[in-house]
Amino acid sequence: MDLVDGMRVFVSAVETGSFAGAARRVGITPKLASKYMAELEARMGTQLLHRTTRRLGLTPAGERLMAQAPAWLGLLDEMTADLRDAQRGLSGTIRVSAAVTHGELVVAPLLRRFRADHPDLVIDLRLSDRFVDLVADGVDLALRIGHLEASSLIARKLGTMSLLAVASPGYLDRHGHPETPGDLADHLCICDTNMRGDGSWPLRDGKQEHRVRVAGGFQVNNARIARDLAVRDEGIALCPDYVVRDDLAEGRLVRVLPRFHGPCLDMHAVYLPQRRLPRRTRILLEFLVKSFAEAKGPGAGA
Repeated sequence: MDLVDGMRVFVSAVETGSFAGAARRVGITPKLASKYMAELEARMGTQLLHRTTRRLGLTPAGERLMAQAPAWLGLLDEMTADLRDAQRGLSGTIRVSAAVTHGELVVAPLLRRFRADHPDLVIDLRLSDRFVDLVADGVDLALRIGHLEASSLIARKLGTMSLLAVASPGYLDRHGHPETPGDLADHLCICDTNMRGDGSWPLRDGKQEHRVRVAGGFQVNNARIARDLAVRDEGIALCPDYVVRDDLAEGRLVRVLPRFHGPCLDMHAVYLPQRRLPRRTRILLEFLVKSFAEAKGPGAGA
């Protein structure tokens, strides 16, 4: 008898309540299942099951073995699947969730690069600014920005991002450059309603925080729209660094109050607690961690 076969019979017998049920699950005859069980007990040197005409019961030794055997068999199956999958490449579907703007500008390009090396893989990217329930929505990996609420989810930090105050050269030529955070109260500010709080902008200079109540002609719930309006001279916007990175580099936007920045927010990949992630999800997670670390740029790494 192979030890693995004996352990499978033991676990299946306990879970189904009979050798007949164990035999059906393992794919052998009830007689052979009973034989495997007897050989396993002989190998362990102790009785594992009480046998009666009506049911099977665990002995104290059987209880100790049952506390560990399912996890041991599960790990063995996962390792076997890993080796098998490694020979034929990644396949199946990975469901990934991200916020809309971050997903469009940062996550989607990374997933495109990842899938180029794994053409048999299907990536189901779901973009939403609402809170996503991983269980209810069937999501394997969610990328989240900001403070994580206490939960049973496992989190892996990817990096940080900052909010930057920006405006177009044209707007600043007409309205002047703010010199202090308080000066923002006299400017047209494009308010992103996704920001929590009382409508003021928190700006930090080192350890000191300044909160400034701002107002203007536009309120939007999308950072990309706020950026578009700022480029078109409509006012000053407080945007995630990854949204305005290219505009700052190419001069379409400039930093306002460059000594100050808005909140720095952590970015995490979160997933459901389980003994072991599926190989395809695990490899994608490591790719994202490495890619964000290598980028070391706005919205991509710490």
